[in-house]
Formats: sequence, C-alpha cells, structure tokens
Amino acid sequence: MITKDKQEMVSFPISIFESAETKEELEDWLMCQDPEFIESLRKARQEHLRGEGTDWETIKKELCLK
Repeated sequence: MITKDKQEMVSFPISIFESAETKEELEDWLMCQDPEFIESLRKARQEHLRGEGTDWETIKKELCLK
C-alpha cells in the first residue's frame, strides 16, 4: 500500500521498460524475478504433471463463477 508519507520504488532495466507494451508485461517481468514466485510455479507444474491439480470446472464451482 502506498501512502502519502511513503512511496515504494521498483527498478528494472530500461530495455524491459522500453519493450513492454503494457503494465501487465512489466508486472510479469517483475514477478519472474522473484525466486519464491518461480518456486511456486515449479511446484504447481509438478503437481499438475502428477495429476494432483484441480480441474477448472471444480474451481469455477468453488468460486461461484459461471
């Protein structure tokens, strides 16, 4: 959360900034720099390969999505 008293800064290479077409692309790049995020992706992929994931229809029902 950013308040009037405190601002947070994020830095990344200018080449990434110049090549990104959307804010989401910048966010994706930043997330991929986080080792904990990468590890969680690896774990999720391994669970999926072992057939341990939850199918999309079940998730939609749990979240009350159509």
